[in-house]
Amino acid sequence: MSNLIFLLIGFIPLIYGANFLVDGSSSLAKKFNIPNIVIGLTVVAFGTSAPELIVNVFSSLQKTSDITMGNIIGSNIFNIAVILGVTSVLKNLNVKTSTTWKEIPMALLAVVLVVIMINDVTIDKNKISELSRIDGMVLISFFIIFLSYTLSIVKSGNSEEKIEIKEYTVLKSSMLTILGFAMLVIGGKVIVIFAVKLAKSMGISERIIGLTIVSMGTSLPELATSISAALKNNVDIAIGNVVGSNIFNILFILGISSIIYPIPLLDGVNLDITLNISLNFLLFLFVFSGKGRKIERWEGIFFIMIYILYLAYLIY
Repeated sequence: MSNLIFLLIGFIPLIYGANFLVDGSSSLAKKFNIPNIVIGLTVVAFGTSAPELIVNVFSSLQKTSDITMGNIIGSNIFNIAVILGVTSVLKNLNVKTSTTWKEIPMALLAVVLVVIMINDVTIDKNKISELSRIDGMVLISFFIIFLSYTLSIVKSGNSEEKIEIKEYTVLKSSMLTILGFAMLVIGGKVIVIFAVKLAKSMGISERIIGLTIVSMGTSLPELATSISAALKNNVDIAIGNVVGSNIFNILFILGISSIIYPIPLLDGVNLDITLNISLNFLLFLFVFSGKGRKIERWEGIFFIMIYILYLAYLIY
């Protein structure tokens, strides 16, 4: 029980640290006259995914591959099934053309890439199946392409997203940035240590812990952002936040993780990735299921039901 308590406590500095890091570093960037939208695409985007990144860096360094893969795939499943599910129940989510034809397919392609890369024994008849360092470099290359595409949208003036940057003094901005990073490191380290201990004490795999408790906790910033955006009728931000986060998780964080330490194909991972692919495909289909491009309430409920069944399967 104490392992679970310490694991949950670890999310407090992790989440608050991400917020402090985003606020502080965004304010510093503003001092150098960097445009708000560029700050949003870089500092804010990296900051909201910082919990997954930090947890995965420590997990890779400790060679706990189950948590490394489980955190990312679990976060992506949670993002679509729960975050989009809950926000679409609150408000029908209209989907922009670019999100429909570019971002959602990109998120789907990213997961398909991982399936192909990690199944070396089946596809290439290799002795072991793993996401190697070279695979990680390929994922990072695709991430750079995605980032370039996103910046091109901004330059063309097709992006309507408004980014609000809090402005502080240079001293306060610097202190917030340093404090935020320190809290992220502490929280990430605590989570990985006690996630492993919890799995051992309960006699369950680290994969289950990564797919459930860890992935849910690291996805809290996206959950808060999307619900807030939906309640304010900023539905473009709500769905764009989730799809963008999923692309970021696979291409950048999983890429970095496999470069630090190759991620072997472990039992059950193909099933988790298959569910991730299926949810992306369902999201694409749901966009066209009714009038106009939108995710309706019944579709959100369907997503949530899928997640509940998936959790039940994992527990069973």
